[in-house]
Amino acid sequence: MKFTRKAQAQWKGSGKEGKGTLSTASGVLDKTPYSFHTRFEDGEKGTNPEELVGAAHAGCFAMQLSFLLGEDGFTPESLDIASTVTFEDGEVTLINLDLEGDIPDIDAEQFQQIAHKAKEVCPISKLLKTDIQLKVSLKK
Repeated sequence: MKFTRKAQAQWKGSGKEGKGTLSTASGVLDKTPYSFHTRFEDGEKGTNPEELVGAAHAGCFAMQLSFLLGEDGFTPESLDIASTVTFEDGEVTLINLDLEGDIPDIDAEQFQQIAHKAKEVCPISKLLKTDIQLKVSLKK
């Protein structure tokens, strides 16, 4: 399977004082604001590249894990993934994926193995050249 997706960024002004917008062909992002302040500080409304990478990674990983669980005969009730992207000295140095799953009839060891495989084969994981840590837990 091959497909393409398109997004646009527009930036106006200097790096610190300027502002920009992000849009996607799907329309989910439509002139969504971003700026130095939304990236390096808290408080201003808008997004930033690291937040979008985290969302893309969490979403891709969840879908990949669901497919792999299905191949082994499991259907998740829910997969909750929190992705924390660490930016340090001009680069993304770490991504933590915290996974909590509610999957009937799976044991913790099976879930760990399938989750770690999903981390390795997830297209966004493969794209990112950084340390990716995975913490896995089953809902009780």
